[in-house]
Amino acid sequence: MDQKPHYQLFIDGEFTDGAQGQTMSSENPATGTHWATFACAAPDDVDCAISAARRALNDPAWRDMTQTQRGKLLYRLAELIEEHAEQIGRIETTDSGKLLAETAAQSAYVGDYYRYYAGLADKIEGAVLPIDKPDMHAFTQREPIGVVVAIVPWNAQMFLTATKLGPALAAGCAVVLKASEIAPAPLLEFARLIKEAGFPPGVVSVLTGDAENCAIPLTRHPDVDRIAFTGGPETARHVVRNSAENFAVTSLELGGKSPMVVFDDADLDGAANGLIAGNFGASGQSCVAGSRGLVHRPVFEKIVSLIESKMEGVTVGDPLAPDTQIGPLCTSAQIQKIEAALNAARSAGARIRFGGSRLERAGNYMAPTLVECPNTDIETLKVEMFGPVMSLIPFDTEEEAIAIANETPYGLGAGVFTQNVARAHRVSGRLKAGICWVNTYRAVSPIAPFGGFNQSGYGREAGIDVVYDYTRTKTTWINTSDAAMANPFTMR
Repeated sequence: MDQKPHYQLFIDGEFTDGAQGQTMSSENPATGTHWATFACAAPDDVDCAISAARRALNDPAWRDMTQTQRGKLLYRLAELIEEHAEQIGRIETTDSGKLLAETAAQSAYVGDYYRYYAGLADKIEGAVLPIDKPDMHAFTQREPIGVVVAIVPWNAQMFLTATKLGPALAAGCAVVLKASEIAPAPLLEFARLIKEAGFPPGVVSVLTGDAENCAIPLTRHPDVDRIAFTGGPETARHVVRNSAENFAVTSLELGGKSPMVVFDDADLDGAANGLIAGNFGASGQSCVAGSRGLVHRPVFEKIVSLIESKMEGVTVGDPLAPDTQIGPLCTSAQIQKIEAALNAARSAGARIRFGGSRLERAGNYMAPTLVECPNTDIETLKVEMFGPVMSLIPFDTEEEAIAIANETPYGLGAGVFTQNVARAHRVSGRLKAGICWVNTYRAVSPIAPFGGFNQSGYGREAGIDVVYDYTRTKTTWINTSDAAMANPFTMR
């Protein structure tokens, strides 16, 4: 019988099974079988990782490294990621159920994120201030903010790691990366590339484990200076409370219930493709899933018909197979949550146009589902589904569409489909979302800021400015006069 892989923690430049030797098993969502084990961090491991990060900040090997040299290390990491993209993608697919076509491509693409921040590493500048006092030279400089805790979920691990680790390392910080205890294998494997790239010990550590033994000690630790968190709002509330213990600067990228608005003047075939990409891409396991489809009533049935016809030939199956288009969900708990929401939707008068049930096969497979909603009180329009469920509701006027779109506590993404340029600007400008796509959906880039409003969090990831979020400003005053400093008790 084949031996199952075992993944260790990465602390202070070494791989370890941790202080207490605790392990967990990871389940392959496509088969429902345990395929690997991984070490779980204990509070002592958290202390070790953060202590190592603090030492690294004071170690000349990292502290005195020039900004250009830091950039070169990030360039090297980008090369290694691209070289191992297929391997990491295969591990992530086995661990999370996401399609290999997506995980391998995403792993390769995040190399561009590390290159982007590699290029910014030696462009983090201060300024000479035009100070209003004679004989004074005042200037600012940006210093690393310190020890960063970066917490990422399982659903887009390499991408969500890059948006935190890239700018943090470019700024000269030391990072403790916390992988989800659900499907952590790819990030524990990624630690090998960090070591191979040549980062000094302690600059990056990679942990995983449960809330009590890992996440809570990390976010409460007195030596943590910054927390970058991606996950759900409920967990985020705990993170924010914990950060009150150390006053760590905190950014949150949380969930969403993103609207996709289709007007009757849109390219309907393109709009249908956008709705499918926004809802069934990544099997719906995306924080920016466009799971609230708002469709102009005159074209509602046409859009439904197009979606139905396009979904007829979709292959649901083994995520490692090249012809599979929708894979399993990561956990069986997701399916249970979806089933409960669909039952509530049916009871409230919603119509299931296709799908609506778990597939009778091994693994966590949910049939792609389209829900036609008579009003905004339908459960599938209100809760984050995190599965292949699209909910459509008709609207009559532009004002109604904007009102429905903004009727949510979230505000991460939004989509607008129209060929009217004036309407595109008008509507996108009024949607309460941190990201708005027009005639496309789910496009990302290291150049474009990513983040939300309201209960979708605060702070941004990616873009040129985010590197400054991992620095703090120091102001230095120099008296350039040869005269002695004046008597402080003599006021002039």
